[in-house]
Amino acid sequence: MQTVIIAGPPSAGKTSAILHVARLMQGEGLRPAAIKFDTRGSADPERYARIGMPALGGLSGYLCPDHYFISNLEEAVHWGRAQRAEALFVETAGLCLRCAPHVEGVPAVTVVDCLGGLDAPVKMGPMLSLADVVLLTKGDLVSQAEREVLAHRIMEENPGAEILPMNGLTGTGALALLRCLRGMSVNPGLADARLRHDMPAAICSYCTGERRIGRRFQSGNVEKLCWTEA
Repeated sequence: MQTVIIAGPPSAGKTSAILHVARLMQGEGLRPAAIKFDTRGSADPERYARIGMPALGGLSGYLCPDHYFISNLEEAVHWGRAQRAEALFVETAGLCLRCAPHVEGVPAVTVVDCLGGLDAPVKMGPMLSLADVVLLTKGDLVSQAEREVLAHRIMEENPGAEILPMNGLTGTGALALLRCLRGMSVNPGLADARLRHDMPAAICSYCTGERRIGRRFQSGNVEKLCWTEA
């Protein structure tokens, strides 16, 4: 079974991309499965199930979704094998753009919305710079010049990535993604696997439910701007 991690900002088109690739696989008689990690709610597992994919969803609640995702990844792979899946797509929300959910030896796809702005590649950090494949979605809604500038800026952040266009409505680009994934590793398991980048520290008082504002209520890993120089 090949595990593929799909990351990207909300509504970038991660689920649509997975659905289109899954349909192609199903047309070949293969059995893909999917797990969605999100925060408060998601209808994506039902979307997967509607096309006959084994699907599961996990909600992180007050926890960072990518911390939650990586804490459950090993079990997710076991679940995919139990479903007799040839491919397991693991979709993660990646809301803060600081997390880098990609794992060494596991194909990593990051989805970038062309409507997110030309500065988006700089803001996305290791989620983008450590991906194997970058999918550009909604390219039909911007000019060719904007697409080319965006692709150039992605290459500046991640020179080694394969950049592929994807239309989430028509599925154009799904076959290219499938072929690309087939040229990548089929990870035998996650034993001794490591994250490609460290997760952000998440141990300040607000991580544990504090709602009051002010220095006296702040503890743990808190960083301040240098206000004396401002």
